[in-house]
Amino acid sequence: MKIAFDAKRFFHNTSGLGNYSRDLVRILSQYEPDNEYLLLNKNKSERGKGILDRPNVKFVETSKGSLSRQLKMGKDAQKQGADIFHGLSGELPLKWDQKPIKKIVTIHDLIFVRYPQYYSFFDRKIHLWKFKKAANMADKIIAISEQTKRDIIEFLRVPESKIEVIYQGCHHAFKEQQSPEQIQAAKDKFKLPERFILNVGTIEDRKNLLNVVKAIKDTGIPLVVIGRKTKYYQKIESFLKKNKMEKQVLFLEGVSMDELAVLYKLADIFVYPSFFEGFGIPIIEALFSKTVVITSNTSCLPEAGGKDSVYINPKNDLDIRAKIKFLWENESERKRREEKGFEFVQKFNDEPIARNLMNLYQKII
Repeated sequence: MKIAFDAKRFFHNTSGLGNYSRDLVRILSQYEPDNEYLLLNKNKSERGKGILDRPNVKFVETSKGSLSRQLKMGKDAQKQGADIFHGLSGELPLKWDQKPIKKIVTIHDLIFVRYPQYYSFFDRKIHLWKFKKAANMADKIIAISEQTKRDIIEFLRVPESKIEVIYQGCHHAFKEQQSPEQIQAAKDKFKLPERFILNVGTIEDRKNLLNVVKAIKDTGIPLVVIGRKTKYYQKIESFLKKNKMEKQVLFLEGVSMDELAVLYKLADIFVYPSFFEGFGIPIIEALFSKTVVITSNTSCLPEAGGKDSVYINPKNDLDIRAKIKFLWENESERKRREEKGFEFVQKFNDEPIARNLMNLYQKII
């Protein structure tokens, strides 16, 4: 079977959609090696280089032009003799020729519909138009969680039978044991406290970091934060200054994937009080790292966290505070939940995901 992918995110996104794209191609090429995987884009980058070196993965340079992704990429896949075209980020090309090809699109979330205040009017309209178009055109839609599936049915008016839930995994660095030298190097480089809680993700309104900062006020519990800063960061900075908490919260930048894996493993607790997610990859990363998770009781987060993570009302900083203090002060409870969480997260391992994807591909062929 020959499977073509829209590889724009594979080559050019560092996090979210880029990680999903690279992981999907990586695990398929490893566990389903008899197929050919075509990465279509106008150009390639150093990202995913190791995956491209595999004999069953091939870069295909697509036609040039400002709208070539929308108007020419589909036809380019057909010229290559692809059996399936898989759009990895909610979009499919608009133009095709007569040659038969099956179309699949992955939709990660519809946050722009649920939380329109986080998006400009123009972005909301463009996203909705693209997603509706792709959903109608696709032979099958992959939703990355049951929550996203429900949203696709509700907001895009798609029949349930057209949607398949296939979870995503995470980077293999979180499943590996880093060496004592790597661990010590990360401790030294980032000047980490002896014990700390961790938060990972873009520092934006929806991720709700301010309520974590409020929750640890007057507790002395150190917080390490890794994520790109947006305008929302100013609210957090202002709160920290006002309450003389600047030394309690450490913001890290320039963290590599291996260093991030070390930080997850060193943290006592991972705190992720987001108001809404399509899936919540950082939760999976923490569970594979054997770190206990505190997260919101909303959207898909309980799907990612399983029954042994600890759930909070993300709007209630006192609830967040109580749960952090409970786990911080109770090592045996942390350990119990870490072991149970590690058992649960195995369902997000590479092999079952590759099998589910291949079953879907074969079903539509």
